[in-house]
Amino acid sequence: MAEDIKAKLEKYRTAPFDARFPNQNQTRNCWSNYVDYYRCQKALDAKGLDTQPCEWYRRVYKSLCPISWIQKWDEQREDGTFPGKI
Repeated sequence: MAEDIKAKLEKYRTAPFDARFPNQNQTRNCWSNYVDYYRCQKALDAKGLDTQPCEWYRRVYKSLCPISWIQKWDEQREDGTFPGKI
């Protein structure tokens, strides 16, 4: 399974179509992948597992989200004021 993930990450260019977000506006897709990345990191770190599978979410949100949003959310996470449940 890890080999499949590594192969997909190597071929990754931009966010693929996600049927949960069929519209042109990708704001929710951006938000969901940002939150999912940190949830994945937290869950796998707690179990002491490799967090490499989480990289998929990071690459997707990095390709969809404006940099200013990511910076703002990172600051909010550091300050403990992030509105999402991670």
